[in-house]
Amino acid sequence: MDRLLTVQEVAERLGTGVRFPRRLIEERRITFVKVGRHVRIPESAVNAFVVANTVQPLTVRPVALRGAA
Repeated sequence: MDRLLTVQEVAERLGTGVRFPRRLIEERRITFVKVGRHVRIPESAVNAFVVANTVQPLTVRPVALRGAA
């Protein structure tokens, strides 16, 4: 079973304030579990969010120097 994280723990893992994970929950952009009135986020959902939003760097080809005009 996945470990369930609090909003504060998710914020610490993402290096953000608590408003960001709360917004992700409100916009339903991340999986969450309601435990009574508490909200918990599975650890795998945080990892999946990070993977899905990771941007790979572009590989830039070297540009040949142009001769002076």
